[in-house]
Amino acid sequence: MAKDQQQTKPPPWDWRTKHFWTEGWGSLFLAVFIALFIRWGFVEAYVIPSGSMLPSLLIHDHIFVNKLTYGLRVPFSENWMVKFNEPKRGEVIVFKYPRDMSTFFIKRIVGEPGDKIYYENGTLYVNDKPVEKKVPANQDDFNWLRDADFTRDGNVNDAKSNYVEFTEALPPGKEGGEGKDHSILLRKGDFYETFGPVVVPADHLFVMGDNRMNSMDSRVWSFLPKQNILGRAMFVWLSCEETIPALPMICNPLTIRWTRFFHPVN
Repeated sequence: MAKDQQQTKPPPWDWRTKHFWTEGWGSLFLAVFIALFIRWGFVEAYVIPSGSMLPSLLIHDHIFVNKLTYGLRVPFSENWMVKFNEPKRGEVIVFKYPRDMSTFFIKRIVGEPGDKIYYENGTLYVNDKPVEKKVPANQDDFNWLRDADFTRDGNVNDAKSNYVEFTEALPPGKEGGEGKDHSILLRKGDFYETFGPVVVPADHLFVMGDNRMNSMDSRVWSFLPKQNILGRAMFVWLSCEETIPALPMICNPLTIRWTRFFHPVN
C-alpha cells in the first residue's frame, strides 16, 4: 500500500513539469532566451574603441543603446516589423559600417534625406546655412580628456592643448522639435578642410564624428543607409581610462571614471 502511494520524481530534463522551468535546465534556457530577446529588440551594450566622438564620448566608455527607438526588426534580418520614429538630426546612433557590415560605428546624424551638406574651414553648413558654434563656458567634459586620448590619422599621439572645444547647435529635424546642442572638437590650424556640397538621398543619412578632424565618417565613405542603423545611444553605464591588457573589453577597476556613470549621450 505504501509503495503504491510513492511518487516517482520526474527527471530534470522533462520539460512538461513545473520543476523543469523553475529549478531544472529550463530555468537556464529561459534566462538565455530572455537575455537574447532583450539584446535583439530592446537594449544592447557597446564599448567606445576610439576618440572619433570626443568630447561627447570618451575612449573606453561603455554605453547602452536603445534598439527600439526607431522600430522593431524581424529577427536576424535588416527588415522592419514595425517602425516607430525616423532618425533625426543631432541624434547619436550605432550602425553597421557600410563597407564592412561586421564592424559597428557610432556617429552623430547631421543630415537627413534631402538635406544639402557642406563643410568648410571647421564650419558645417546645412541647407546653405552655417551651423552656429561657440566656445562653451563649461569645459568639464574637455578637462576629463588626457593627451593619450588624442591621435592624428588614427595612430599618431597628439596633445589636448592642440584642440579647441566648441558647442555646435544643429537646426531642428524635418519633423520639427528643438535643435540639438552638442560639443565638438576642432584641431587648431586644421580648419582648412572642405567637403561637398552634397544632397542626402532618400532613405540615407549623413553622419559625422564630434571629433571633426579625426573621424572616419560620411565625408570618407559617403551616405549611411537607414537600414544599417542598430539603435540610438542612451547613456554611459561604465567608463575607465585603461582596460585589462589580456581582456581589452574589461575595465581596469583602478582607472574607473566615476563621474561618467549614467552620463547621458547628448
